[in-house]
Amino acid sequence: MSQQDWLEKDYYKVLGLKKDATADQIKKAFRKLARENHPDQNKDPKAEQRFKEVSEAHDVLADPEQRKQYDELRSLAASGGGFRFPGTGGGSRTQSNVNLDDLLGNSGLGDIFGGLFNGGSRTTAGRGPRRGRDIETEAVMSFVDAARGIQTSVRLNAETACQACHGLGAKDGTLPRICPACHGMGMTARQSGGFAVSEPCPTCHGSGQLIDQPCPVCHGSGRGADNRTIQVRIPAGVTDGQSIRIKGKGGPGANGGAAGDLYVQVHVEPDRLFTRQGDNLAITVPVTYAEAALGATIDVPTLDGGRVTLRLPAGTKSGQTFRAQGKGIALKARQTDLLVTVEVQVPAHLSAEAAAALQAYANLAGEADPRAQLQGGR
Repeated sequence: MSQQDWLEKDYYKVLGLKKDATADQIKKAFRKLARENHPDQNKDPKAEQRFKEVSEAHDVLADPEQRKQYDELRSLAASGGGFRFPGTGGGSRTQSNVNLDDLLGNSGLGDIFGGLFNGGSRTTAGRGPRRGRDIETEAVMSFVDAARGIQTSVRLNAETACQACHGLGAKDGTLPRICPACHGMGMTARQSGGFAVSEPCPTCHGSGQLIDQPCPVCHGSGRGADNRTIQVRIPAGVTDGQSIRIKGKGGPGANGGAAGDLYVQVHVEPDRLFTRQGDNLAITVPVTYAEAALGATIDVPTLDGGRVTLRLPAGTKSGQTFRAQGKGIALKARQTDLLVTVEVQVPAHLSAEAAAALQAYANLAGEADPRAQLQGGR
């Protein structure tokens, strides 16, 4: 957090305390408010923001050095007078009768003091809110369910906040403390070739805090196993291999961060009758030679269990496709079509009478040789 945050936020008020509150009072107030507003316990949308504010206030006021700097900076801003330069040992060096606006110009208090405290670092990566991890799982469903959409159960194997310590990582009755090496920032600076290089704090490994008495259940990680089954809604029209994103159903965030997302990979079983062509349904329907040659009216099954009547014109070719509009998949924005491909069936066995009739037809039709263009090869 920047020093501008310190100027704008009354951390004592956030914790419901007076300015002369003791360290024990700060600890108790934070513990009470953190439990009441932890996102894993309180589903009120505003609770997450309150949890962040309470955590930020505790981070500053629970550390004696940061609290001292915080009090001095706010007193300075309130008085509009001189200020004390940190890092001058036990004494203070005061600049009197200075107009802050003239001194700071357009840079503002945050820019000036941002470089004076904490070694010039304003990084909050260690203890700032962190988004939870995304989780992947799978769902297997029938072709019809995938086309219509379905509410289905999926199994999750992920992490959640430890129920014993409510995600804090510390043994019940205790709290993490600010890392003294990085002052809770999670980052430290070192000199390299004349430049200051920021890197994760080696003492707290970038977390910004130390846990003296780890939770015996999660061993200080603040995480527990989340093996459960939840209900998810798969929209109509999903295809095999498609991944559906369920927002906010992934791993829990850290330090009040938002939860990750759940990605459900869909596996669709093949259907006996229907296939997909883009968003449309498709079906292949067998017809007799006589129906294709003379024309016919046929009934075609639809996805909802009904039937649609299709008129075949005389001379229909095998493999020809017809469109039944609005008989496909009911998507959110529109109803797709059913594509009907006819396949002329040639009888494997003919009776003597049928064979004679067919030969008579061939003699009467006098059809040209359909392979005449093949004569002579290439």
